[in-house]
Amino acid sequence: QVEFVESGGGLVQVGGSLRLSCKGSGFEFRKWTMNWYRQAPGKQRELVASITAGGSTNYAESVKGRFTISRDNTAYWGYLQMNSLKVEDTAVYYCHTNINNRRDIWGQGTQVTVSS
Repeated sequence: QVEFVESGGGLVQVGGSLRLSCKGSGFEFRKWTMNWYRQAPGKQRELVASITAGGSTNYAESVKGRFTISRDNTAYWGYLQMNSLKVEDTAVYYCHTNINNRRDIWGQGTQVTVSS
C-alpha cells in the first residue's frame, strides 16, 4: 500500500519544541522530494519545508531558523523538527511527495497546537 503515516503532533507551549515523523511505504521514498505542509483553521494549506532526494532543503520564511526538515532514505522516514514554536504555528501538518509528476501522496495529518 502506497502511503505516508505521520506521528509526533501534540500540544505544546509557546517556545517549546516538537518533532514530527513521517513513514513512507509502498514506493521508492528515496527518489522523490519530500514536503511538509500545514493547514490552519480557515486558511489554505501552505508549504512549510521541502527536502530533495539529495538532501537540499527549502523553508517558508515564517519558519526559517526554527524548523529543520530531514530524511532517512534507508528507512523511509521523514522528519520535521520544530523549535521556538509560536501560536501561529498551530495547524494540521501533512507530509507529502509527488511521484514523477503524476501522483501525490499525502499523510493523514497530525495536529500541532501551540498554546500561550
